Order: sequence, then C-alpha cells, then structure tokens
Amino acid sequence: MKIGIIGCGNMGTAFARSFRKYGLVDHADLHLVARNPDRHAALGRLGIVSGSIEAHFSTKEILIIAVKPQDFAAMAPELAKVLRPEQVVLSIMAGRTLEDIRRSLGHATIVRAMPNAPAQIGLGITAYATATELNMHQTLMVEQLLNSTGRAIHLADESLLDPVTALSGSGPAYFFHIVRTMIDSGIALGLAPHVAHALVKQTMLGSYHLMEQVDETPEQLIRAVMSKGGTTEAAFRVFAQEDLSGTLQRAINAASQRAGELSSDR
Repeated sequence: MKIGIIGCGNMGTAFARSFRKYGLVDHADLHLVARNPDRHAALGRLGIVSGSIEAHFSTKEILIIAVKPQDFAAMAPELAKVLRPEQVVLSIMAGRTLEDIRRSLGHATIVRAMPNAPAQIGLGITAYATATELNMHQTLMVEQLLNSTGRAIHLADESLLDPVTALSGSGPAYFFHIVRTMIDSGIALGLAPHVAHALVKQTMLGSYHLMEQVDETPEQLIRAVMSKGGTTEAAFRVFAQEDLSGTLQRAINAASQRAGELSSDR
C-alpha cells in the first residue's frame, strides 16, 4: 500500500505506527507531512517526512487528513493540486463533513472517520462513513488501515457520526472521569494513593474482560454483584437518588448535539 498522512499529531502518528507495525506499508511508501521540523527525526523512523504536501503525493493510493479542523482550509488548495480521481481521501478531522471536504478538494472519493484515544495503543474503535460507494479494493484498504488501530465500523449514514463522537469519541474521557472519582474516593476513605490506583484500575480491567467473556447483559452482571441489603445496593440507591443514569444520558446527548453544531458551523 502507498499512503500519505497529512498532519502528525497524536492520532496521525498513532495511525502511522499501526500501519508500520502490521506491515501494511513499507517505510519508503509511507509519506508524512509534519509542519514542525523538530518532529521530523522521530517521524523519520516511520516513513519519509516533509514539511509540506509534495507532487509525489499523487502516487499514493490513500491520503489521510489528520490536521486540526481549523487548519484544513489553508491546506486544502495544496492537497487539491495533487489529487487524482482514483485516490481515497480519509479524514479523521472532527466536525468536517463529507460535503465540506468534497467541496474544498473538488474530490468525490472521501471517507470520514471518527477514531478515539485508545487507537494510540491499537485498541481503539473507529466508525466511518463514505461520500460515495467505494469499490472492493478501496473498501479493503480502508478496513485494513482502520482495523490496525483497533476495530472499524462502517456507518451507512454520515449523520450517525454525531452520536458516535459523543459515545466513543468522547467516551474515554467519561471513563477516565469515573476512574479518577473512584480513586479520589478511595484515598478520601483512607487508602494509600498507590493502593487506590491499583484497586480501581484492575477492577475496571477485570470487569471489562468479564463482560466480554460471559453471555450476560450489563444489567445481569450488576445483579450478580449486588446482594439485598449489601454494599452495592447502598451505592446504587444513591445513584438512583442522584439520577446518575439520567445525568450520563444528558451529558452524552449534549456531546452529540455539540458534534452536530460543529459540523453545521462549517
């Protein structure tokens, strides 16, 4: 595969690492655009690095746009000059719609994807939608690349990327918030910080694997932990009083609404 990545922040670099790790692209066939020259030496271990989009980008099968959304307008004319109709443009920019990208680049074969933070360690999930139907070769390329960072899910409707952004895009931050709150609670109850950290992190890890390995719903798993008159029931009584479930749902709805606003603002 011949790949170009424009923008080498956390996510662009994570994609490059995954592609190389799984042998999806050779060093000579991976070209990276990074504006900051201080990063060129480190990125050079992954592929060929330049400070701008060059003419040879027209030879790439797939071009990945990983710049900040606010930087796209400035680089779009530069990219449009080298694009060929058969190339796939894969955008991982937040808030930039397929139509926005198509109009800016004058290009039809576009994929819009929403990865999340765990993609940086190969355990992410990325939902994607396309402007036009991809052929089999193009679909295979996109799926291989995205699956190398975790798992890929195709969406038939681009508008579903708004709730995806709220659920899995922002989701890691919700998780980290809960973890932080549990750790802080443990420390406040007298546990040493390193003990609280270990208890909470291993509990989260073990609970995930338990949920993956047993054929039970989250509700059934909750009931299995909870005993009448016990400690878990006492905690869930407070959750109900404070409407924790409703609060989480309202927060996710707010994130989804904001994702839609960011897209429509373009």
